[in-house]
Amino acid sequence: MGKPVRMADIAEQLNISVVSVSKALAGKPGVSEEMRAKVVALARQMGYAGRSGSESGNTGGTGNIGVLVSDRFFNENTFYSNLYRSLVLSSTGEGLTCMLEIVSDEVEKAGQMPTLVTGRKVDGLIFMGNLDLDYLRTVTASGLPCILLDFYIPCGPLDCVVSDNLEGGIALTEHLLSQGCQEIGFVGSIWATSSIMSRYLGYQQALRMAGIVPQEDWLLDDRDINGLFIPIQLPERLPRAFLCSCDEVAYNLVKSLQDRGLRVPEDVAVCGYDDFRYATLSQPTLTTYQVNVELMARMAVSHLAEQIRHEANLGIRFTVPGKLVIRESSKIERRE
Repeated sequence: MGKPVRMADIAEQLNISVVSVSKALAGKPGVSEEMRAKVVALARQMGYAGRSGSESGNTGGTGNIGVLVSDRFFNENTFYSNLYRSLVLSSTGEGLTCMLEIVSDEVEKAGQMPTLVTGRKVDGLIFMGNLDLDYLRTVTASGLPCILLDFYIPCGPLDCVVSDNLEGGIALTEHLLSQGCQEIGFVGSIWATSSIMSRYLGYQQALRMAGIVPQEDWLLDDRDINGLFIPIQLPERLPRAFLCSCDEVAYNLVKSLQDRGLRVPEDVAVCGYDDFRYATLSQPTLTTYQVNVELMARMAVSHLAEQIRHEANLGIRFTVPGKLVIRESSKIERRE
């Protein structure tokens, strides 16, 4: 089977917007009858199998996809605001509309169905960031196509798109080792998300491959049991460097070290993760691992659209590579 034809492909051929194609196929106002006829004819010619409008074989679809995110992540972590923005842009390219619902702790614990599902407002769901497993089971029982974004369930049946967190943890730790750092700590509550756990495992792997056993008292928590950031409790004896679960935590760590009268990186080197705004707000700027947010969003939307069209193979995990970004927080002048 060839690659499915998207609304974006039709729009490109006719030199019009994806929105215009969507309106034409759905029989909605906003395009001329002449253009509507051209769109419908080209869609038939190209073999477009869309969901919107009688001309494209509509079976009652809404043309919407829902994004569910826990309030504790969306409120605390601006990374997810950026990821949602990329989802909205990617959805437009598929001729879809992206709708967000923030899941409160109360709703998640009660296993209450989101209004996007009960109101039959969407054709599929993207779960963004970690959500409780029982809540996931409740929502996925609705039978809607779905995909996990930026997390996964080990040995679970749900499709997902994740950053290559293991590789990122390895790359950052190996970079610190190359700077002469043998004593390296990790800041991140490893039980909080699958992403933090994978970054920690990458850190562990790189150290053990170098013959170094990580010290348990250099594993520091960065959030509480509700997933909210907490002040970092520094140990009495500090390692030469720290790898952090994300840039915001690294930013906070740098400030804590400086408040103690320590210099970064001269006394303690620091690395973040994500390459989001805190990486360049920090002084010094942060060495980090850049997550390819745009590609993650495109893959999530594209695969969900294929599920909605019944064209996708299920049980797939997409791992998106990132890249190491070296800045001032880890540049150590090595003396011969």
